[in-house]
Amino acid sequence: MPEGFDLVRALLIVCPLVFLGGIIDAVAGGGGLVTLPAYLIAGLPPHLAAGTNKCGNFFGTMLATCRFLKRGNIHWGSAVSAAVCALAGAWLGARLNMVVPERILYGLMLVVVPLMAGFLMWKRDFGSEDRSGELSRNRLIWLSALIGLAVGCYDGFFGPGAGTFLMLAFTGLCKFDLLTASGNTKLANSASNAASLVTFALGGKVLWAVGIPAAVCGVLGGYLGASLALKKGARIIRPMFVVVLTMLILRLVYDLIV
Repeated sequence: MPEGFDLVRALLIVCPLVFLGGIIDAVAGGGGLVTLPAYLIAGLPPHLAAGTNKCGNFFGTMLATCRFLKRGNIHWGSAVSAAVCALAGAWLGARLNMVVPERILYGLMLVVVPLMAGFLMWKRDFGSEDRSGELSRNRLIWLSALIGLAVGCYDGFFGPGAGTFLMLAFTGLCKFDLLTASGNTKLANSASNAASLVTFALGGKVLWAVGIPAAVCGVLGGYLGASLALKKGARIIRPMFVVVLTMLILRLVYDLIV
């Protein structure tokens, strides 16, 4: 535990924000935009914050995944191929983190994210119906594998917004409706979170005294968020999407300036 670290204060800051992040993550992805800054505000050093954040995110995402699995809102072939490749991508991203300057990634993201937000606002019927049948099964699986590898790599390298990018890719490239895309996203994101958590834990970068209570809050938030997504579908997923993308843009601008 860092010297002078106040555990009680940290839990009072982290737990409510991880609960909120769990809700956001289960609905539209991008919960890390709320949870990662929470650990930094609580006084954890960056690497320890990143590792402990994965602890909270992993269990919340896993619960949301189980709820989507139970309801059957997952396309199995594409989801499994994306999850397997996300494992490999997360490991590769963690390795790249050691050699590639983050400012290069921030610059690229500041170009890509506003384009995504504009696309969502312009194309109102985006993700409203499942058109994945227009693609062959093999093409869906290969596309999903590439999505899992690319976003998994991003998740291991940087993290916040990974779930949102998975959602956009599954709807935009694979032509799934938002609810099925959300289910696929949960499975792939669980895989990348698992790989990242194991990597950080083996490196001693997880503060379990904070991570375990945060994980409980993340599970509760994920349960509530998954319920909202399954009941409301695109009506709640689409507006939350726009909110998360706006948060991501603000976060990237802040990181570049500071």
